Amino acid sequence: MGMALLEVRNARLYYATTKGVVKALDGVSFELNEGETLAVVGETGSGKSTLAKLLVRVWERNVALVDGEVYLEGREVLHMPEEEFRREIRWRKIAMVPQSSMNALNPVIKIGDQMIEPLLLQGMSKEEALKMAMDALEAVGLPRDTVNRYPHQLSGGMKQRVIIAMSIMAHPRIIILDEPTSALDVITQANIMNLLKRLKREFGLSYIFITHDLALASELADAVAIMYAGKIVEIGGAEDIYLDPRHPYTQGLISSVPTLRTDKALSFIPGEVPSLINPPPGCRFHPRCVFYRDRDYLKGLCDAKEPPEVEVEGKSSRKHVVSCWLYK
Repeated sequence: MGMALLEVRNARLYYATTKGVVKALDGVSFELNEGETLAVVGETGSGKSTLAKLLVRVWERNVALVDGEVYLEGREVLHMPEEEFRREIRWRKIAMVPQSSMNALNPVIKIGDQMIEPLLLQGMSKEEALKMAMDALEAVGLPRDTVNRYPHQLSGGMKQRVIIAMSIMAHPRIIILDEPTSALDVITQANIMNLLKRLKREFGLSYIFITHDLALASELADAVAIMYAGKIVEIGGAEDIYLDPRHPYTQGLISSVPTLRTDKALSFIPGEVPSLINPPPGCRFHPRCVFYRDRDYLKGLCDAKEPPEVEVEGKSSRKHVVSCWLYK
């Protein structure tokens, strides 16, 4: 097996709240290969954004547990001293376009000054940093003099391009995109997706693309990880997940997406994502699962024991793994 660019092993991130400990991310493992786009798909509350925060180490103050291992180019970075991580990893090796990032720009500071701040903190000269900022703006299709403008002078799509320019500025290996188009209209969304594809080709980027939108994920993804209640329930090459989904949850998600070419009946998944303070025992999806409801032999398995990870046949070169008792 070739070395993965990023390897995440049994990652956990829990938060302390007044109601109890929220197991936002609860034992997640996956790999990201060089030049690959991995889409992480799930409903709100499934732990996708928490995964992004874990990888760039920007979690909230009320964190109760951070555990597991994250290897970037073979180096463990989750437990590295914060100072070293800030200096060598964040923005330089792994950057993030946060959710609703258009609101992340400070309204009273010029775009250029906001873009170069992380570079100045790393000891770069202002001239050099500004040149990098202008190059990055040009790469995302904005004029170089955007550095002298204020956020309110830009449209939503332009602000989003600025944030993407910030993320590519220091030429990182990996960019995490957390719902990068959720606040944009459809046309702007399509333009941003095309931009992301072009940047991936030009800079040889690897993406982790976080979204609740399966159709959008299919535009960029080489591989797909399906998250549910803090865990990855299925992961594999994009065509395997889309054309041959194995986990009951993935099947439900895919059959609830309308398609232009077929007249399939749309279905929906009953119930809602469980509380992450006391999630259901065994497989967290079992209270909503049709197979669990209809097949007696699954009683005492799905509702009692952690589901096994089973490798299933797939067409793509990437392993197709599902966590489900149906395949045991």
